Amino acid sequence: MASQSIPSSTPEAPIDFNSIKSLTVDEAKAVDSLIINELSSDVILINQMGHYIVGNGGKRLRPMLLLLAAKALGDVSENHLILAAVIEFIHTATLLHDDVVDESDLRRGQESANAVWGNAASVLVGDYLYSSAFEMMVRTNSIRVMEILSKTTTAIAEGEVLQLLNCNNPETTEEKYLEVIARKTAILFSAATRLSAVLSGSDQTTEDNLALYGQHLGIAFQLIDDALDYKATKEELGKNLGDDLAEGKPTLPLIYAIQHGNPQDAQVIINAVKNGDRNAFNEVYAVVLATKAIAYTEQRAEQEAQKAIDALHVLPESTFKDALISLAKFSVQRNY
Repeated sequence: MASQSIPSSTPEAPIDFNSIKSLTVDEAKAVDSLIINELSSDVILINQMGHYIVGNGGKRLRPMLLLLAAKALGDVSENHLILAAVIEFIHTATLLHDDVVDESDLRRGQESANAVWGNAASVLVGDYLYSSAFEMMVRTNSIRVMEILSKTTTAIAEGEVLQLLNCNNPETTEEKYLEVIARKTAILFSAATRLSAVLSGSDQTTEDNLALYGQHLGIAFQLIDDALDYKATKEELGKNLGDDLAEGKPTLPLIYAIQHGNPQDAQVIINAVKNGDRNAFNEVYAVVLATKAIAYTEQRAEQEAQKAIDALHVLPESTFKDALISLAKFSVQRNY
């Protein structure tokens, strides 16, 4: 088990996410055009749902990672743009399927697609996005690219099933939980940065380190999501507070609070996780605060972000390397 101590740290200067985003603005527009073109179908519902989801806010973080890494390694090729769109399609497909599995009715502050069109349509359009992603990746004419992305989508599916098995299980350990988010969330970050290196013709060390950067960044990003479920407002979070609790998900703040609360407090969380009890949110929140579980989760996220930054030592100094470092810092500073 990780150390119980939660040392204080000097706050980082606030990171301006929009200034990072501006470094790939032209390439991002090209990726958006690709996405819009690929969503063009004679099946009207696919057009409607695809545009609703893809255009429904979001930071476009995964495609941005791929583009920034490409610029840090030299330049952005047409295949980089294609794979940035592929990564976004895969991510969007996972969101559609996640919202059905989790029975969510809010995504990025708006009604989720399944709330608007129903579960069946969401699953089927998610499948369409996956299929389109694989159709697009074939255009790169690279077996290595297809190998990476096929393994990535398999790992995501495994992570989803592992999460399902952990639901309503208060005995889930930190190790088991980290395994879930490594597969379910971090693997797509890792694929984005690895693919950028592959397309840029980088050596194996650079490719592996960029993959490590994405993996650790993805874990940090998810851990902060876990913390935000107990500290952000509904408007900041873009979903209902306590959604994870209502779904019986034993996220890291809850796992830590169970392990470090007194028996009575631990039982409050155990019961809430077992029953998926959103009504217990205030009681659970009090225990999470008392055990400093949010601070612990943020500390673990900071450790992962630092590992991500350390992995970038293989890159030459540039504005784009600095932006990748800033993204790692932003991942733990953000409140949305």
